[in-house]
Order: sequence, then C-alpha cells, then structure tokens
Amino acid sequence: MGLKREHQKLKERKLKAPSSIMATRQTAVFLVVVVLSLPGLTNCFLPINSVDELSSTHRGITQKAILRKTAEVCRDIAATEGRDFSLKIDDNLSVTRVQRACSSTSKSASPISTDMFQTAINSMSKSNADVDRSLPLEAEYHFDNEAFQGGRTIITEGLFSVKANMRQRNFAAARQTLGRICHTLQDFYSHSNWVELGKTTPYSILIRPDEPLENLAGPDIPTCKSCTGATMCADNILPEVLSRGFITSGYFDIFSSVKPAGKCSHGGQADKTSTVDPVGGINKDGVESGHGSFHDRAANLAVDATMELLEDIRVAAGDRNFLQLMALSQAPALCFVIDTTGSMRDDIESAKAVSFNIIDIRRETQQEPSEYILVPFNDPDFGPVIRTTDADTFKVIINSLTANGGGDNPEMSLSGLQLALTAAPPSSDIFVFTDAPAKDVHLKDTVTALIETTNSEVNFMLTDVLSRRRRDSQGLASRVLNVGQTQLYRDLAQTSGGQAIEVPKSGLPLATAVIEDLTVSAVVTVFQAVINPGRPENLAFTVDALINNMIIYVTGAPSLTFTLTSSTGLSQTSSQFNGPLANFTTVGNLRRIVLITGNQTGLWNISINSNTAYTVKVTGQSSVNFIYDLVDVQEGGHSGVVPKEGRPIAVIWKQ
Repeated sequence: MGLKREHQKLKERKLKAPSSIMATRQTAVFLVVVVLSLPGLTNCFLPINSVDELSSTHRGITQKAILRKTAEVCRDIAATEGRDFSLKIDDNLSVTRVQRACSSTSKSASPISTDMFQTAINSMSKSNADVDRSLPLEAEYHFDNEAFQGGRTIITEGLFSVKANMRQRNFAAARQTLGRICHTLQDFYSHSNWVELGKTTPYSILIRPDEPLENLAGPDIPTCKSCTGATMCADNILPEVLSRGFITSGYFDIFSSVKPAGKCSHGGQADKTSTVDPVGGINKDGVESGHGSFHDRAANLAVDATMELLEDIRVAAGDRNFLQLMALSQAPALCFVIDTTGSMRDDIESAKAVSFNIIDIRRETQQEPSEYILVPFNDPDFGPVIRTTDADTFKVIINSLTANGGGDNPEMSLSGLQLALTAAPPSSDIFVFTDAPAKDVHLKDTVTALIETTNSEVNFMLTDVLSRRRRDSQGLASRVLNVGQTQLYRDLAQTSGGQAIEVPKSGLPLATAVIEDLTVSAVVTVFQAVINPGRPENLAFTVDALINNMIIYVTGAPSLTFTLTSSTGLSQTSSQFNGPLANFTTVGNLRRIVLITGNQTGLWNISINSNTAYTVKVTGQSSVNFIYDLVDVQEGGHSGVVPKEGRPIAVIWKQ
C-alpha cells in the first residue's frame, strides 16, 4: 500500500501554469497534480516502477473506501425517500459517478461538478500521506514494534476528535484528522500478521476504546524465524504464533539493528533490524515486499476497515452531516462579511434581498448553497461567525441584522474577513460589503496567507467610493473610500481571483447579480487578467461546447470601452447593451457581460480601450475543471512528491 518503507517513487507531472497579463511578467514554475472531472477518470500519484503500479496506495485505499461508503449513504437516503438508486456499488466507482448518482434527484439540470467532493478526498489523502512524511519513525502511528495499544489510542482519540469537530461543523479539521487516523488504521493490515492469521474481516476493536486488545504476542514471545528466500519470505512467522492466533507486527529502525530476541522485522532496504536474526520482514506494503503475496488481501482488508471507520462516523453524525464531511454538495457556501455601521443600511438591505432570492429560488435544487455563513463587523467589534445549513434559519439571522452606530471612518473589515476565511469551507466564495477603509491594515499579510491556503475567492462590494460625504435619511454621514484605501481591497481581491466592485449605494442591487452568478454549481474561471497600469489590450479566451452560461466581468473606470468579437468574426461594441453576442449592464466600475455563444465555439476576443487599470474575468459553468497542488520532489526513505508549503519561488523572465 503506499504504506511502504521503501516507498515507491512517484511520477512527476509538469504542467505550465495558465498565463495571465500582469505589469511585471513573472512566471512561477509549477509541478501540479491534475484531476479532471470526467467520467471514469481518477488521477493520483503513480509509482515510476511498472511493477509497483500493481500495489495499492494509501490514497487509493482511502478513496475507494470513501466512494463506496458515500454511495451507500446516498443509496440509503434514496431508499428512505422512496427513490430509485441505480449505481452499482463496487470497486469500479469514480468520483464523478458517485457525485452524479448522489445528485440524480435534483430538480436542476445544471452541470455536475466534482470539485468540492474531490477536494475533500484530496484533503484526507494529503493528511494521510503526511503521517509518513512527518512521523516516519513513530512506531504507534504505523503499528510497528508491536505498538498495538498506542496505535489503537491514536485511532480512537482521533475518531473522538473527528466527531467533535463535526458537531461544531468544523469539517475541514475533521477531514484532516480523519485522514491521519486512516493511515494508522490501514497500516495495521500491512504491518501486522492479521492477514497471515487467516482473518477475512477487519479487527473492529481498533476503533472501540472500551474493548480490550486480546491475544497480543507478549514482549518475551518469539514470533519469527529467518527468511529462507532471497527476497520474499512468506513462511517466516513461527507456526506456533499462527496456530495460537498471536497478533504481532514487525520491528523497524533506520538507525539501529537492535530488536527484541526472536521478533519479526518490518523488512526492506531501509530497515536495519531486518539484517539481524531473524532476518527478513513481514510487511505487505507492496507486491515486492517480504510478504508481498499477501498484499492484495491486506489492501482489501484496509479498505473494509476504513469503511467500518466511516460507518462509525456516519452513525454518530447522521447521513446529512456525513455528506457534509465529504463536501458532497453542488453549490458552495454563501458567505457574507458585512459592515454593520449606521451608513450601511442600504447595503444590508441589498444583502438581505440577494440572499433571500438565492434561498427561495434554489431551495431543494443542486444550486442550493451547502452552508450559509455571516460575519458582521464594525469598530471595535467583529464577529461572531454565524453559520447554518438551514435556509429558513439564515433568513431569520440575516433579517435581524441592523445598521447602527459608527464613529471614526475605518472599520475592522480585515478582522471580519479573517474570521470568514477560517470558518468557511475551502474554495469558498466570500462577499464583503463595506463603505469604509480598513482599520486593521496590519492583517493584510495574514489574510493573504489564508486566501492562498484555503483557495477561497473574495469579492468586495464597495459603495460610495470617492463620493461626496452626505447624510442619509437618518442624519448619519456616509463614509468615503479614497483610491489609496480602496487599493487594499483590490489587492486582496486580485490575490484570490475575485473582484473589487465599486458602486454607488443606489446601484448595489444591480451589482449583487455577481453573487447569484458565482454561488451556483460548477462555476469555472475560463480567463482572468489584471492590466495595471492601464493600456489598450486585446485579450483572447476560448468558448467550447463543455462550457455554459459564460459571463465576462470587466471592472475599470467609467471611460473604459470594449469591442467583443466571436470566433466567426461577428462583433459587438460597448455602446450596444443588447446585441448579437451579449447582453450587458454597467453599474459603478462593473460591466457584467452575459454572452450569447450559440454555436460559435472557438477563440473569442475582447478588445479593451482604457488608460487606467482594469480587470477582466471570464466565467462559465462546466463539469470539467482541474484541481492542483504545488509540490516538491522528496528523496529518501519516503521518496515521491509532497505538497509545497508556502509560496513557490518566482522565475523572472527578462525579455
């Protein structure tokens, strides 16, 4: 299983990062793992050696168990509701097939996206692999050295933590812990002699802290004899150990050959204990391991044991929460960060209106948000995080939101955003409403780091930028955002792939259409560019049959003009609000251009004329997307590729 101490080398897949137009042309060299949401296609790290491709990995075991258990949950829900469920649950399941089967009862015919589901699986697989990377010599994490009590404690305490985090709706933390304990649980079947004892079902006591571990080989009981074969040694466990059903595991050490007399070793080139009597090893990590002939049976039992662990979580948390843990939802969370000072009355009413519309239209469809999150802020207060999966509850919460108070101009906007980034699921779309500059500018680097680690997109709804100070009907003065103060929000939006939309308060209801656009299922970014400093530019993007509902967002000065040209040569200018290629609206600095693509697939072009900075973003809905990690090549006992911590080093290309 990727459980090996002499871990397989993994193939490197190098892809060029999509190019974007920036003032400085800096290109980071990316090594990425691509996962396409296409039926029957599941990409994961593969070993270089073709023989090793026959061996199961922790990633493969974990994904197989998750897909089977998730499909079972969806099947049972369908049966309870009197619906058909036609998916055959076997070892041939894919992320796409399970996602599609679990979404088959939706009232919406929107594209099926596996992004959130696959990202959740990747998160658990990553934390699974991290055990080998960060704790390679801790015996209890791998059931080495007969550390059965310690291994069971790690599993049961981790299981308690998973359930506690789920009760608090902290699913990201629950996934990380779940991945780690899956690694330890799976290692039991590869590193112990459970399979050699003829066992065909999981050792359930490993997930039950209140039951004793029985029939363990004591410290003075010899368990192995030396191998007689050159590589494999399937008969080195002592007959009396097998006949009496003693449970043992191999000893492992990369520095010392010392082990208790007569005990089995893990085996492999890195294991020094396997070079002293009794020589050889009993691990089943791969088909070429000492007990490689038992590898498939160990891998299958590891799958069954992982499913048993997942079932225990399901029973404790309930079916709906289990599907939340797996992020099996079509639409992302709806997350608002809202300034609640007195001048924000109009903005809050717009946020209420758009959230109510989303709730009412998308209820019980694929487009219904997976979760509703609200973070209020003003000065000096911010928070708390208010979250729910119940649409009616969120209606009550956001309807009770009021605007009052306010003194000095700046507010705690970045503190509120920081809370949202830590509370919302990864890859969320977060919308910040404010008409004031940030008082907590010192948090910019922290917020930037959170954006990058969570892959969340932040969009700012900024009202009354550069407007004259005025008083509303209650006599409260509105605040004024100048260009320098707005730049902070623009920078954060740009980092996240979002937008800073600057509108008058009267125009905010039109601008909130962006929220409805981005919180549907299967939204993909086709193209994005930031032109700063501003200059005329011709920007090309591709329209194909796999992308629906394409929209272009252009933010820039009111003087900005554009010409849109299709792949067939048909054109439409910015003076035509309704034309043959698009319908568009303008509010504040935002142009929202809804394309009419028809059969005009191929390369389209938007020609922008502006001498001030602007951004262009093209989105659509598609079941095809890719999920990537930046990774480093790692050599040594656990060679392969590992997710990169921090930012990649940029390579400057001089022209």
